[in-house]
Amino acid sequence: MGLYLGLDSSTQGLKAMLIDAAGGAIVATAAVNYSQELPLYQCPNGFLADHDPLVKRSDPLMWAEALDLVLDKLRSSGAPLDEVKGVSGSGQQHGSVYVDASFERRLRGGGETGLAERVRPALTRRAAPIWMDSSTSVECREITAAVGDKALRELTGSPAVERFTGPQIRKFFKEEPEAYGKTDRVHLVSSFMASLLVGANAPIDFGDGSGMNLFNLKTLKWDEAIAAATAPGLLEKLPPAVASGTVVGGLASYFARYGLRPGVPVLAWSGDNPCSLVGMGAAAPGTAVISLGTSDTFFAALTQPATDPAGYGHVFGNPAGGFMCLICFKNGSLARERVKELLGVDWEFFGGEAFATSEPGCRGNLMLPYFVPEITPLALSTGPRYRGDDAFIAGGGAPAERIRAVVEAQALSMKLHSGWIGGGFRRIRVTGGASRSPGVCQTLADVFQAPLEKISVPDSATLGAAMLAARAVGGHGWEELAGKFAATSVTVEPDRSLAGLYAGRLEAFAAFERETLAAP
Repeated sequence: MGLYLGLDSSTQGLKAMLIDAAGGAIVATAAVNYSQELPLYQCPNGFLADHDPLVKRSDPLMWAEALDLVLDKLRSSGAPLDEVKGVSGSGQQHGSVYVDASFERRLRGGGETGLAERVRPALTRRAAPIWMDSSTSVECREITAAVGDKALRELTGSPAVERFTGPQIRKFFKEEPEAYGKTDRVHLVSSFMASLLVGANAPIDFGDGSGMNLFNLKTLKWDEAIAAATAPGLLEKLPPAVASGTVVGGLASYFARYGLRPGVPVLAWSGDNPCSLVGMGAAAPGTAVISLGTSDTFFAALTQPATDPAGYGHVFGNPAGGFMCLICFKNGSLARERVKELLGVDWEFFGGEAFATSEPGCRGNLMLPYFVPEITPLALSTGPRYRGDDAFIAGGGAPAERIRAVVEAQALSMKLHSGWIGGGFRRIRVTGGASRSPGVCQTLADVFQAPLEKISVPDSATLGAAMLAARAVGGHGWEELAGKFAATSVTVEPDRSLAGLYAGRLEAFAAFERETLAAP
């Protein structure tokens, strides 16, 4: 039996999935929730508290300890880890980890010391900036001035973006030059986690590397000029960039304690969004994916790289080859959870009854759900905005309508800001926690006026990572794997009678957004 292990180091936890690629079965799963199981690291929502709301950083030692913990859970459950033939993973995109030249030596050390304690002395930056960080506006302007906005977009697929790794590295260099000087390697979350597995510095794959403002999509290499404009000596500190599916080493002997065989091929990890693309069975153009997670993302495979004229959308590498587009909305589950808490309702009411007892279109009421600083569109001021009748604006009105309002706003924003891709999608697939809500899914189908499909496996990034290993090590084809693991389980058809209503709501939403952003 050929078993393949996929891991996903996400914002709020680490998940593992063991698949039988030939048999099309999920053999075992395990998960670690940082808030509940690793409270010592004080990252209750996946990040450390900070007096500056724009700063969002996490503790990389927590990610290392979570790897030990999730593998121990698999071993304790009786999962046949000795039959694993390949391992790969996905990491939350853009986050960065900084280590000195002792990193590899410490990983190779013997004894019973866990991963977190091995890594601790090698860190040159104790707190790792993650994708939620919005504190690098100055650095973005500096990189843009040095490289040129047009050139940066054409070369890297994105303008300078606050959460991207390049501006984060520049901020570190400026604020802590001595620590930057001691840094031997700047890893992404994905390459850091892969390094733990192989006991050596692992490369960065094209899919995740293209979310750094440093990777040249034309040459498929780090861009020397952009790296020089970001920080001195950066090119020497970046791991090599490699294609997805590249074997980066054999599993270190350390992991024999969990029943894994040393030397098992470890694949380059990719980003969570590229892994979700293949895990959702959307590796080929024609299918869009909406991921409803901590953030909401809209992404799809591309035959050729394209750039968003507004600067919100991005182009990454597709693990199956070619490229993918992605638009990220920071106020995803964060906004839905805030509304739920403010109204004092449970998820059953939020996801079902609220939509059964409210009208599509919310009687003309509109909401901009900016509970935290938004990135699509760029809205640094926090706090939701309302337009409509007096009760709605004042925060009153029926709870059901307010729930529908936030979900409709999120769907309309996705529709509005994905227009540059060109549409033409035969179907939309949905994943993430909120995809369990019938009301949320129906609203998305109605706003996009397209069939919405779910697959039976909810953890698409973890599944995609396991599929990457099965493809590269076991030789299984993408279509074969998608047919076995990502077949449609539920289809939500749009209500065609609402097409006109939501076309009008889209125009009103776009106008509301423009006016809000233009206001002082």
